[in-house]
Amino acid sequence: MAQMPRLRQRYHQEIAPRMVKEQGYQSIMRVPRLEKIVLNIGLGESIQNPKALEAASIDLATISGQRPVTTRARKSIAGFKLRQGMTIGLVVTLRGRRMYDFLDRLVNAVLPRIRDFHGVSRDSFDGRGNYSLGIKEQIIFPEINYAKIDKIRGLQISIVTTARTDEEGRRLLELMGMPFAR
Repeated sequence: MAQMPRLRQRYHQEIAPRMVKEQGYQSIMRVPRLEKIVLNIGLGESIQNPKALEAASIDLATISGQRPVTTRARKSIAGFKLRQGMTIGLVVTLRGRRMYDFLDRLVNAVLPRIRDFHGVSRDSFDGRGNYSLGIKEQIIFPEINYAKIDKIRGLQISIVTTARTDEEGRRLLELMGMPFAR
């Protein structure tokens, strides 16, 4: 059997017991945990440039280690020259081992590479303990080869937890190493 991801091991040995003590949970099973991480790239430009979809797909697959799924327009919008069913984005859902490995890389290798980085916003929670983060350029990921980039694209990262409140979710991510702004 393969070794457990470093962050998951830390969750079981340090983070969960600490949260039981801090929050006063009756059982270790009440402690919030990560459910999934969703990476999303919106590609409005793919209407004019069909190659953009291919390039973004390669980037997202390199970042996540998983092949992205295309998302399609639900309805036509004439002002954007958009027809129902046109491909307008890419999405990857990470669970299990890949999810923990990705979060570990994000917190320890990717976010510190951002210029003038002072931490991520504390306010990007949705009211149910899930956190969303926008990244302006995919080149901050060490796996991306800068020479092969056709265009700088941003991506959205949604971290879905089993936390019931934003405070629980924030504490979980803080203990996992998420660098929140002071």
